Amino acid sequence: MKFSIIRSKLLDALQTVQNVVSAKSTLQILANAMIKVEGDRLHLTTTDLDITVKCSVEAEGEEPGGTTMPIRRLAGIVRELPEGKITVDVSDEDVAEVRCGASFFKIIGLPMRDFPPVPVADGKFCYLLDQGVFREMLRKTSYAASQDETRHVLNGVLLAFKDAKLTMVATDGRRLALVEQEVEFPVEAEQELILPTKSVNELLHILKDEGNLKIYAHKNQVVFEFGHIMMSSKLVDGVYPNYRQVIPPGCDERVVLEREMLLTALRRVSLVTTDKSNSTRLTFSANQLTILTNTPDIGEARETMPIKYAGKEITVTFNPEYVMDPLRNIDSDEITFEMNDGHSPALIKCSGMPFLYVLMPLRIG
Repeated sequence: MKFSIIRSKLLDALQTVQNVVSAKSTLQILANAMIKVEGDRLHLTTTDLDITVKCSVEAEGEEPGGTTMPIRRLAGIVRELPEGKITVDVSDEDVAEVRCGASFFKIIGLPMRDFPPVPVADGKFCYLLDQGVFREMLRKTSYAASQDETRHVLNGVLLAFKDAKLTMVATDGRRLALVEQEVEFPVEAEQELILPTKSVNELLHILKDEGNLKIYAHKNQVVFEFGHIMMSSKLVDGVYPNYRQVIPPGCDERVVLEREMLLTALRRVSLVTTDKSNSTRLTFSANQLTILTNTPDIGEARETMPIKYAGKEITVTFNPEYVMDPLRNIDSDEITFEMNDGHSPALIKCSGMPFLYVLMPLRIG
């Protein structure tokens, strides 16, 4: 196998696929990328057996063929080479000679036959979305997914294709983030998929701002295809809990707040929290919001914000990080905060955006 390619194109392709590769893989082949030359396209594939990422890039294919090479070593070399044309010549013994200007490297690879099978993008149904829209939906929800491995069903994001829309949900039992998008698909294609957190993070890394995204769902696997990139992922096995039942049907009090101002105030008062004492008290009173953090052995921080509010006084305590997470990941200038009292779940909404965030208050003695 032999090919030539511009350094920047090869580096972009390597950076697209290398995140999947674990630095602690027990199988040597999983530390390698499969590299194939077909005509004027160079195909690179990596996998950890749960996630597979494949991308193709334009190259000058001089001799077709394939091999596998250590991805992080190759990416490190290409990153340090000067901009220009790189020529890679691979022998029948899977030894690659890499040349660029005055630089020469010899890299020992492994045969392509040892590489795990690569899933294909096909299936009975295909969901079509915009890449940028799907990535934004992941960004608005994924932070709420559970990190508790004993609750494996919550260790990911739910993709519910139902009622002519995609509903995306993540929860850890203490808060829940939900966003919706209209999508066209036949009734028989209605289903729910739980996408693991690692796969979500990989999609956030490689999805672009625009362009079509095709999603093919299989029994225990999902394939995403966009541009010259394909990513497949195993799905979380299990049934997602009924998230609708934790959403309050209505709230007595409602206040509109400036998102950035609230985020800044919370960020300041959280400077005096600790891992053991991580709570902040919000008091909504006549035209004023008071945000207070009082941490034993550390100190106290207080912020006041002018607001338009004429309802009953409500004091509610939250983990400040859980309030800041949605504020960091939505773009709306204003958010709506809805609540009944200091003991019931609160809601954060955005006007003109199908976004909903449910937050349980802390019970402080």
